[in-house]
Amino acid sequence: MSIDHRTVDHSRLADLRASLADDFATQTSRLRELTELNADTGDPGEAHNRAELLVATRRNIEQITGALHRIAEGTYGTCERCERNIPMERLEILPHARFCVPCQEKANG
Repeated sequence: MSIDHRTVDHSRLADLRASLADDFATQTSRLRELTELNADTGDPGEAHNRAELLVATRRNIEQITGALHRIAEGTYGTCERCERNIPMERLEILPHARFCVPCQEKANG
């Protein structure tokens, strides 16, 4: 089952938008906490872990922002490469998906 933009379930899309907005708020709060931590323990492993958490959090925020933008534009659920509908099952698992599985596999090489 894919999203058919002509018959999209607006309540489901509203729920998704709200869920993504909540995730955005959570990730933004996490980013703020990570950037405000200035405690240098001298442990290079801890510094590396913190840096990795910052990168992952920024990536999550970017993905969520992109999904919210696509919802606002009316392009959510459409593969950015082949322009086919992304299956609903994929979007339920990965709500920020930009590509269908075949196009994602091609992108990953």
